[in-house]
Amino acid sequence: MLIGILQTGQAPDVLRDASGDYPDMFETLLAGRGLTFRTWHVEGMEFPSDVHDCEGWLITGSRHGAYEDHPFIPKLEAFIRDAVKAKVPLVGICFGHQIIAQALGGKVERFEKGWAVGPQDYDFNGETLTLNAWHRDQVTSRPEGAEVVATNAFCENAALLYGESAFTVQAHPEFGDSFVEGLMRTRGKGVVPDALMQAAEARLGAPNSSSVIAERITDFFLRSRG
Repeated sequence: MLIGILQTGQAPDVLRDASGDYPDMFETLLAGRGLTFRTWHVEGMEFPSDVHDCEGWLITGSRHGAYEDHPFIPKLEAFIRDAVKAKVPLVGICFGHQIIAQALGGKVERFEKGWAVGPQDYDFNGETLTLNAWHRDQVTSRPEGAEVVATNAFCENAALLYGESAFTVQAHPEFGDSFVEGLMRTRGKGVVPDALMQAAEARLGAPNSSSVIAERITDFFLRSRG
């Protein structure tokens, strides 16, 4: 199954040699599951010609806010709506989670309670899963028809399911602990409170549920084939 990765941001230059860029991380996360990939750098205004160019679409994370004024955002929102109308499945991670919600009528805001950084525990319908996070923005109002499938005390809409149209997750299953540690070194200082980064660092190396989410992403895509 061919999955189009819509790249909306880039890993920091100083981390990219070791970690790869965001599409590389997703290809690693979803490797060996019957999926193949092609990437479009939509942040740089490189878009597919049609929603049927791939059998499913995955929207990456980004340093941008979904509510910010960037040329690629309105075009990406229109693409999301077209994909839903055409019944081509979408997966969104972090910014991808947010932009899908916004495109479908939800609201994304800079969260008043601040940042989530590093390993976080989420309630997936009674199952506790631990995933790395790196965000300050959140979906604060869900679109009509969006079902909450994961939550915690800090992030109410931690994962959303839109029937067979989209599955989105606020956290970053594609981020390994070493990449999170690198983000704290390169993007965190002076931005994320030191106490939060210390708490995150203390939890790095603990068991992580990224493979569980990888399986659920794969199942979501493959279900669309009937």
